[in-house]
Amino acid sequence: MPKRGAISPLGLAVLGSLIEKPRHPYEISTTLKERGKERSIKLNYGSLYSVVESLEKQGLIAEHEIVRDGRRPERTVYRITPAGEKVLEDTITEMLGNPVKEFTQLEAALALAPAVSPDRFVELLDQRVTKLVATLDELEAEANQPEAAALPRLFWIEHEYHRAMVRAERDFVEAIVRDMREDNLPGLDFWRRAYELKAAGVSFEEATADVDKNFGPGANWLRDLKGMGFM
Repeated sequence: MPKRGAISPLGLAVLGSLIEKPRHPYEISTTLKERGKERSIKLNYGSLYSVVESLEKQGLIAEHEIVRDGRRPERTVYRITPAGEKVLEDTITEMLGNPVKEFTQLEAALALAPAVSPDRFVELLDQRVTKLVATLDELEAEANQPEAAALPRLFWIEHEYHRAMVRAERDFVEAIVRDMREDNLPGLDFWRRAYELKAAGVSFEEATADVDKNFGPGANWLRDLKGMGFM
């Protein structure tokens, strides 16, 4: 079985397109766009040619024929090879059956949230919720289009997944904002106090040098972290 990541999602999309029939790169691109796959797979026409070249070098696709339409330049039509079919099946098997940790920008930003003030954090999350709601509205509208309704669910299932993920993110972010506005997020008092001290010209290092003085007796967890050498 191929190592995960050995074939890019765009490479897999090319193989998936060619498993239906031989195609030239432009036809692959237009087919993927017509089917709305650019929502799930980063699709760039220039990159697609590089991917096709790479797949050919690996023996996963091969030249099928060269065609010319009227005065247009010649186009190379490619077909998937037996090796390409096996790699496609094995890679999809690995991706579907074995979850892996995916590092998202939101998760990274949440891990570094104290880099902004609590008020700014809430403001930015409110902004994010507004955009997520707009995205959900767009996705719902697309799902209600006649062409979507005409397709069996199987051929629209990645769109359904996208909606579920956006909806889950919206709900999570709204809950964090609600907890902050209701002072129901443990550690929020420390965060606010740290920014008050910063506004007064006290560095974080100076503030944590005397936990009791700057944060009060309720910051036992901070004192424990210092004792364990984490700060």
